[in-house]
Amino acid sequence: MMDTDATTLIGTVQLRVLRDSDAGLLGAAYQLNRDHLAPWEPARFDEFFTTAGQGEAIEAKLALHAAGWEVPWVILDGHRIIGTVTLSGIVRGPFLNAHVGYWIDREYNGRGIGTAAVVHAAAAAREELGLHRLQAATLRHNAASQKILKRARFQEIGVAPSYLKIAGSWQDHVLFQRILE
Repeated sequence: MMDTDATTLIGTVQLRVLRDSDAGLLGAAYQLNRDHLAPWEPARFDEFFTTAGQGEAIEAKLALHAAGWEVPWVILDGHRIIGTVTLSGIVRGPFLNAHVGYWIDREYNGRGIGTAAVVHAAAAAREELGLHRLQAATLRHNAASQKILKRARFQEIGVAPSYLKIAGSWQDHVLFQRILE
């Protein structure tokens, strides 16, 4: 399990590992950003946007974290959650790989916070987890997310047709990787 102490990213914005007690704050953050995130995420049931729904999701994420398969961070400005960044699908052995995913509150877009969070996740993946590679995927038309990945030194490696079911339909994604050397 990784350290849960907060790390400052930019100004008053900090990043720390998700906690059980974050359910209310995370539910509120998702509710506030529901329309903003809808085009970029899987279709969600109404329960997802509640404290109870986030409590269940957090319980599952923390179990994966304890098992060494995921590192879920929240991004905070004061006591407000303004996004998340997650290393998921951590694979050991000869692969030493994980996926990175993230989102930032619509009011905080364009401030470099997403890039700082992904850079932090890459450093933790290398230094604390000993991983060799990270991968990420964005919708073809998600220029903002692609900009974040490129600033965080990810390289585009191709397009995966019908990669994920996002906003209710199977959509192509641009694939990225970063070798952690």
